[in-house]
Amino acid sequence: MIWSPDVQTEVKTMLIRLVSRLSTSVRSALLGIGCCLALVNPARAEIGIISPAEAKALIESPDAARRPVVLDSRGGYKDYFRGHLPTAHHINFDTLRGTDHGVPVQYLPDDLTKALLVRAGVDRSRTHLIYAWGEQLPNDEILSASMVAYVLEKFGVEDVRIVDGGLPEWKKQKLPVTQEYFGNPAGTLPEKEHKEIALTVKDVLARKGRPGVVLVDARPHNEYLGEDEIWLRKGHIPGAISFHWARLMDTDNTHKFRPFETVKQDLAKAGLTPDKEILVYCGTSREGSLLRFYLKHVAKYPSVRLYEGSWKEYVSLKELPAETKENVAK
Repeated sequence: MIWSPDVQTEVKTMLIRLVSRLSTSVRSALLGIGCCLALVNPARAEIGIISPAEAKALIESPDAARRPVVLDSRGGYKDYFRGHLPTAHHINFDTLRGTDHGVPVQYLPDDLTKALLVRAGVDRSRTHLIYAWGEQLPNDEILSASMVAYVLEKFGVEDVRIVDGGLPEWKKQKLPVTQEYFGNPAGTLPEKEHKEIALTVKDVLARKGRPGVVLVDARPHNEYLGEDEIWLRKGHIPGAISFHWARLMDTDNTHKFRPFETVKQDLAKAGLTPDKEILVYCGTSREGSLLRFYLKHVAKYPSVRLYEGSWKEYVSLKELPAETKENVAK
């Protein structure tokens, strides 16, 4: 059984009152109030990263209520067939997006997204583990994991962990892999959503250029400069700085996050500091979701939001300007 936060708070208060009435000897025997609170809430809900060993321990928990919803976010269903984490449910990240008014890979309407999340077993009372594949570029499947984590967070889920190192690190540690399918029971989404983490193009245009606001492009630097064969228009949103998401990941495993202390200086040099309001975008929002995830949930920056439409939407709005010059944060 998993209690809601309100019930947990009420029970904790009752325990504190109870323990305060006990004799000193009894309190010592209980090793303090912390023992009681640990029994009530053994795992703190949060959004962040988790090691493969910690993930394995949760998956194999003897308490069925504590076992997580495991989501394999890879785009290739045959990759899932070849092997995945025990109890992993395959949710192809791109099923959460589609063409809208001619613009490809736009996020689906809320009702469709919610239906897909419920079908995948996403639940307000469960921990969610997300992972993908890919050790080295150009394999960027980690972006599917951060994108799915972003969608869960936007729809109110507050207990989400990306498995640090993904399937490559899991296998490297010789942890068990299976080919057995696993289907989660239908989940229940939280009533309260967090739509405030998302930006529209109007939001970006209204906020960028203001004091203390940084607009950052998470794509590879050559795309930022317009030196590519991909995009309808070249360059970036005027005023944006460049910070490629891969700079935050381990060179030998692009699914493994670098410790904040090792990238703190690079972020500060780029103007990405916790005192700023940071607006993130990229090509289609996947790269931006990774940069936002790191800044918000690894580095713990307070104000980081994602422009969901990103460059693929912006370039379709021909009345809006683009530029190719390099910018530096003010």
